[in-house]
Order: sequence, then structure tokens, then C-alpha cells
Amino acid sequence: MDMDAIDDAVAAAAFRRLVAHLRHRTDAQNVDLMGLAGFCRNCLGDWLAEGSGGAFDKAAGREAVYGMPYAAWKMKHQGEATPAQLARMEESLKLNP
Repeated sequence: MDMDAIDDAVAAAAFRRLVAHLRHRTDAQNVDLMGLAGFCRNCLGDWLAEGSGGAFDKAAGREAVYGMPYAAWKMKHQGEATPAQLARMEESLKLNP
């Protein structure tokens, strides 16, 4: 199916479900998401801001994804990345367009 054929309301519902899932799964660290898929919560927030046509900035987009300011989420949930995690992330990012 062509992505453009998906109704915007359906796409929005799927996006909201993804965000809700990521809010629940705080154990899934951003560095691990980046290492596996080349994107993380920050990326989603940034893409949301970019898609807003200037209605809000990246900080507001990230807050929409995290459910709180990024700095607060980071202090509460983010652990220190290991060298192995960082290396995997760097390799994964090379695959991004």
C-alpha cells in the first residue's frame, strides 16, 4: 500500500499509539532505538515540529512525544550510554537516507 493512500486520521491514530507505547516503554533507551532503527523519540519530536509548518519548535515537538520536557524525561529515565550502544548507533545512522 502506498503511504499516501492512508487516511490522515488513520495515520494520526497510529502515530499517537506509537507515542503512547514509547511513553510506556521508558526502558527502551533512545540510544538503543537509534542503534536498531536509526531513529528515536527525539527524531519523532523533531519530525512533528518540522511537519507543523512552524506552529511549534523542536522542544515543543519533543515534549509532545515525551509527555514532559525532554530534560525532565532524560533525568528520570535515561541511563548512560555504553561504548557498545554508541558504536551500534553510529553504524545504524550510516544506513539512514
